[in-house]
Amino acid sequence: MAGGGSLISFPALLAAGYPSVTANVTNQVAVLPGYVGGSVGYREELRGQQGRALELSATCAVGALLGALLLVVIPESVFERIVPFLILFSCALLAVQPAVSRRAGPAGGGRGGGVRLHAMAFGGSVYGGYFGAGLGIMLLAVLALGLSDSLQRLNALKGLLSLVVTLVSVAFFALVVPIAWAPALVMAVTSYAGGQAGVVVARRLSAALLRAVILVFGVAVGVWLLLD
Repeated sequence: MAGGGSLISFPALLAAGYPSVTANVTNQVAVLPGYVGGSVGYREELRGQQGRALELSATCAVGALLGALLLVVIPESVFERIVPFLILFSCALLAVQPAVSRRAGPAGGGRGGGVRLHAMAFGGSVYGGYFGAGLGIMLLAVLALGLSDSLQRLNALKGLLSLVVTLVSVAFFALVVPIAWAPALVMAVTSYAGGQAGVVVARRLSAALLRAVILVFGVAVGVWLLLD
């Protein structure tokens, strides 16, 4: 609904005692089926967006691979130090998402976007490959800034691009980074169900309350990690 589900699932893995990098990678594996479920649920809104989806998917795939490589190259101690700030940054994006989304115009819109949109999508995908939490929030903000279309169609495109970023990242991580497969498989099942359920609810209700809950939770986790 609100694009901030990883702000719950990632801290849950930290609370279960997994190291930060392992938790990050495991979380990306776990939420992958959720993006599949969301894209299936939003298939009607994805109709007519094949051109822009293919172009942006290529850009996002390259960015995700770079971000995943950075996670492996940069020492884990550095990742642990910046995780609280990444979580707080994700919360800030979630907070401004409604204002950004209001820039989206009426349904329709062409492929559009141009170099600026692809540059922003690339940056968002590097972030997503490096740290998955808040990826959906960032990509929705990017699309709302770069395309004129309805929010539901942009939300559907955001979910598909999130799937591409996560799929590329997971494929890379599976080869080089330890993954906690047991919790990943458990979370994957509920993630798929949640992805489809989120679309159903998002079509009917305002996400304001859920956004507020995730914000409070995310800020609390970020501050807790800073103090810890």
